[in-house]
Amino acid sequence: MGKTADAIAEGVSIAAAAARLAVRNHILVQAIAHDETFDVEQVAPFARETLEALAAEQEAAADLTKKQRKKAWGKFTDPDGTHDYRDRDTRNLRKRERQYRGVAKALRSQAADTASVAALVEEARDAAWGDVEANLQRRLKVEGMRADLDPDYQTMRAARMQSLRLIDLPRLAAHRRALGRDSDPDSSSEHE
Repeated sequence: MGKTADAIAEGVSIAAAAARLAVRNHILVQAIAHDETFDVEQVAPFARETLEALAAEQEAAADLTKKQRKKAWGKFTDPDGTHDYRDRDTRNLRKRERQYRGVAKALRSQAADTASVAALVEEARDAAWGDVEANLQRRLKVEGMRADLDPDYQTMRAARMQSLRLIDLPRLAAHRRALGRDSDPDSSSEHE
């Protein structure tokens, strides 16, 4: 593979990771915030739109690079800054434009391919499940900890007891008082 093909492959790989992350987040939001079950058919349009949006970003970058190249053509003075291109930069700008367009073309091809979209959704689902699984394991480890298995149990005991006295017990008492007011039918008529 040549340098341009390598750069395109790397760009597609980076864009695929970004798409996987976006779809994973979408799956998590749908499942957690909207209490929806996972369905490939419901997630696939979002995955396709994500790939299309990433392709559009690449095309916009290619268009900008083309404008920069045309503006740089025939300029032989010293540049004023990093993105102030000159004639000697036009070759690299042309190569960069081809790379952007190559990545966009590959992403559009993936978006049009049902199997590629399904694979993206499946990878994102696996990543989402990995996040949920890790979170559950962390919570179960903390909430299921027994005193005899916790090496910091004795050192943290005083802090836990203070938290219980200063935060949890007053909160519980306030909650019980509120429940008592809500369930006592005479309390509302006395104040009227």
